[in-house]
Amino acid sequence: MPAKRVILMYISEVSGHHSATLAIEKALKALRPDTEILNINAFHYTNPISEKIVNRLYMGIIKATPQIWDYLYDNPKVLENTKKIKDTIHKFNSPKLKRLFNKFNPDVVLCTQAFPCGMVADYKRSFNARFSLVAVLTDFVPHSYWIYNSVDYFITPAEDISLRLQKKGVPPEKIKALGIPIDHEFNNPLDRGRIMRKYRLQPGVPVILIMGGGQGLGPIKKIVKSLETLNRDIQEIIVTGTNKKLYRSLKRKAKKSRKKILLFRYTDKIDELMSVATVIITKPGGITTAEVLTKRIPMIIIKPIPGQEASNAAYLIEKKVAIRLDDPKEINVIMEELLAEPARLKKLALAARSISKPNASLDIARMLLHLS
Repeated sequence: MPAKRVILMYISEVSGHHSATLAIEKALKALRPDTEILNINAFHYTNPISEKIVNRLYMGIIKATPQIWDYLYDNPKVLENTKKIKDTIHKFNSPKLKRLFNKFNPDVVLCTQAFPCGMVADYKRSFNARFSLVAVLTDFVPHSYWIYNSVDYFITPAEDISLRLQKKGVPPEKIKALGIPIDHEFNNPLDRGRIMRKYRLQPGVPVILIMGGGQGLGPIKKIVKSLETLNRDIQEIIVTGTNKKLYRSLKRKAKKSRKKILLFRYTDKIDELMSVATVIITKPGGITTAEVLTKRIPMIIIKPIPGQEASNAAYLIEKKVAIRLDDPKEINVIMEELLAEPARLKKLALAARSISKPNASLDIARMLLHLS
């Protein structure tokens, strides 16, 4: 079988969408080292100036007025009213895509975010392109911005998510419930004792991992303040991502804290950190969630962002793999209850195991390699 030529598309460098394409690229190379791959930030490639403006606008809305994002997210009225604008943008981007596709001549184009998926879907329809277009959903709720007739396959996180996609009109033969792609290294068992020693963590003392995604979002300072009042010994690992202001603030607090606190900026050691975690407090982003499920860690979700995060949280709570808490000041209470009930922690971990798809990136890579 000749080597495949694959284009992977995402938006935003520090994002789960990018992590997903990197995981698929790594899996493709593991299975077929001769696979030719382009891994592209589609927004930057087509609209480098607009990318910065839109990213800043999005972050501003999420931080200041998240209810606006909640209104925009998967809203049929917004979808209909923005169709002409979207079509104009896609038409404007077509010449750049044409040059890219003519030069690379891909067998498959895979998108982990709806914007490039729609752009490529319209291009494929307009130019009768022959490559296969694959949409990979990295959240637990399939919104309507993904749906185009010229998408050949939709990869969903789970079978019941596939059913939701069918209700939106997607033929079942186009849907594969292969999971959310994460680095397959998360499957490899790590020596917990070695990692504990590496980070000078004390054996037998619970480790609380606190994360706010790549951007370090969420009420992390309030969480840390609440945990300070916990009437038991704990160890905290906090990942602040690219949030420099948060890192500096927590670094000052860590020096005065009665609890042991390990502080990380953006790091590629998440696999190790999750391997020693007793509980994780996190944003419910799709990629982070898939990693947590693979590691079978009890999960607490604090005040999810309206839109996809709130939808992810609802799904995870329905599946009994997570606990949602909207007031970060109460994290000390729920943490005290959890740590006092090992059986409850074990139940959450077993539920995580039941819905995780740890081989998603390899399964998706195998599918791509066998597309005709």
